[in-house]
Amino acid sequence: MPNLILHKIKRTNQYLISIGLTIGVAVLCYLLPAIIGYKIVALILLVTVSFMAMFFDIAPVLCASILSALIWDYFFIPPKFTFFIANTEDLLMFSMYFIIAMVNAMLTFKIRAIEKIATQKEGEENTLKLYNTLLNSLSHELRTPIATILGATDNLQSNNSNLTITNKADLLVEISTASLRLNRQVENLLNMSRLDSGVIQPNLDWCDINELIHDTVNRLKENLAQRIVNIEIEDALALCKLDVGLMEQVLTNLILNANLYCPKHCIITVKATFKNNTLILVVADNGNGLVNEEIHKVFDKFYRVAHTNTNGSGLGLSIVKGFVEAHNGTVSLHNCTTGGAVFTIAIPTEIMHINTIENE
Repeated sequence: MPNLILHKIKRTNQYLISIGLTIGVAVLCYLLPAIIGYKIVALILLVTVSFMAMFFDIAPVLCASILSALIWDYFFIPPKFTFFIANTEDLLMFSMYFIIAMVNAMLTFKIRAIEKIATQKEGEENTLKLYNTLLNSLSHELRTPIATILGATDNLQSNNSNLTITNKADLLVEISTASLRLNRQVENLLNMSRLDSGVIQPNLDWCDINELIHDTVNRLKENLAQRIVNIEIEDALALCKLDVGLMEQVLTNLILNANLYCPKHCIITVKATFKNNTLILVVADNGNGLVNEEIHKVFDKFYRVAHTNTNGSGLGLSIVKGFVEAHNGTVSLHNCTTGGAVFTIAIPTEIMHINTIENE
């Protein structure tokens, strides 16, 4: 927190604040001579300098230390309004005050520097853990489809004469399915790289939302073989401006996420509605839902739901969030009262009804 405040306050402002705060505290102490003695004033000024050392750079704090010592000497140590100190005890106390204030400022600054290094090291360790998580996930997510492709291809080559037409067709389906899975993983990696580099610029064009949803579901029919997918579109004749490629990836990742984490034979529902020039997409399921502690984490990069035996790179939902935000939209998640998870996307967009076009 102190480092965050330090970065927000310019060096010049730090000098002004430290000097102003020192003078302000000294004025308050000067107005209360009957309540506090000049020795108590030294402690108050020392606490003030120590407080500033927690937030400001070393130079402004040292400046405040010197200023507070001079103010204490001139206005509070008898005889007042002179830098001369008659009492040997007061002279020793002044010297100790000056040394303590300077040492305290430097030690506090060093402690903050050590904390900053520790924070950076922790951040580097977390980054390394994320990369290890990614590599561990990809080692399975990429190896599995590659092994399937190699196995099916080898089977076709070595046993071609002994395979029936049905066997060959099944092997080709395996190759096709594994290739699509591999392609999706590569696309997720490329998309995450694009998001991290900030080069995502949606290419908005008129899109038939009905066609977009049905095409996406049809492409995933092999993955959804044991699922019932309900599609509910409020106005099947509406067009809206979207980046079709990005939104296909958004729907694909959400549907595959529901398919991955829901028990068998669960129902997946995809809804599209239009309200106040906003496209609202909902992907819901009637599975087990998520615990409340995980809801705010699911869009984090590499995050995977705990206590599940499913595989995945943990990139899908973070890509969903990035692509939706590229459209200036929002994505949220909540548990349905009847069970299951509900992802809701809201994207402000131009909407046109085909009936309106035909009438024109």
